[in-house]
Amino acid sequence: MRLLDRYVLRYFLQAYFYCIAAFISIWFIFDISDNIATFLDARVSRSLIAKYYLTQAPQILVILLPVALLLALLFCLGRMSRSNEIVSMLTAGVSVPRVVMPLLLVGLLTSVASTVLNYSLAPHAEYARKTLLDDPKSRRQQVGLLAQIFRNRTDNRTWFIQQFKPGENLFTTVHIVQQDANDNIVTNYIATTALYHPETSSWELQLVKVVHYDKAGNITKMVESASLMIDGWSETPFRLSSANVRAEYLSVPELRDYLNFNSDFPSTLLAPFATHLQYRLALPWTCLVIAFIATSLGIGYSRRGILSSVAAAIIIVFAMNFVTHLFLALGEGSRIPDWAAAWTPNVLFGALGLVLLYYRATNREPPRLNLFGEGRVFAR
Repeated sequence: MRLLDRYVLRYFLQAYFYCIAAFISIWFIFDISDNIATFLDARVSRSLIAKYYLTQAPQILVILLPVALLLALLFCLGRMSRSNEIVSMLTAGVSVPRVVMPLLLVGLLTSVASTVLNYSLAPHAEYARKTLLDDPKSRRQQVGLLAQIFRNRTDNRTWFIQQFKPGENLFTTVHIVQQDANDNIVTNYIATTALYHPETSSWELQLVKVVHYDKAGNITKMVESASLMIDGWSETPFRLSSANVRAEYLSVPELRDYLNFNSDFPSTLLAPFATHLQYRLALPWTCLVIAFIATSLGIGYSRRGILSSVAAAIIIVFAMNFVTHLFLALGEGSRIPDWAAAWTPNVLFGALGLVLLYYRATNREPPRLNLFGEGRVFAR
């Protein structure tokens, strides 16, 4: 690593870590101020409080890293521009892309780190918040979900479940209706409990009554038994419980499983899950896009106009955030393809960042609005 790279990185990383620490501290202060009454009233243990904040950290980092990266880049490059360090580097024969290369590398590494956090840990943070904080009694009683209905359109089977606990393999008061291709009821399974055995992919129905019907709907046979093993059913506990989950709470593997297990659902019902799957993969690369925009607008060849460039960078990033959520809503509503909803904002604003960086690399000021009355509308 060249001496110039170490100098730029040291200057930037100091501001970057300060921004991250400051944002996390502000979030922590506001969050604990809002929840301190809940902690005291519910007598939440210190270990549970620590677990709560540890589960929230990945989601907070995914949200804060792009903002911290933006502000640190603007501060670092703006200060170097005001002190004419950028001009000195260019005079020494160092090109703009070479100056910002270590900063773009940090943006790439930030995207990779955000991808790791957003793969599984960050999506579970909101659900952990609801289970650990919003309903303190449920932590002790663990009532689980009530009155669940699941329709297996591929195998023509409908499940009515009175109660079960997410993440467990035991279901209580289960009624299963098996139909034929013409939607005629063939068999009814009424069981006190249903236990799934993952090692054999089989279901055990306990205290079960099995009722068989003919095509006219008449009962032809009725059998009661203490235990009945059934092999070959495609339902799993995750698939049965997934009918009640929200896409934003699922990790990348869970979203893939949902789309795989429920491929028979209508496309409008699958659209939010397909969109969020692509969004999980696309969101972290916002950091790299922000790095392109901030490095191009953070550099100034004179002291004039730096404030306008910084303001323009912030406005562009806020516009990117608005467009991202707009396309996400369109994808969830099945108005546009899921890949387009997730990746289009990154492609559009990434191209804008490359264009702005090209202007800087050719020693030209990019076209900018005269936000603060400094200079002309288009810089010379």
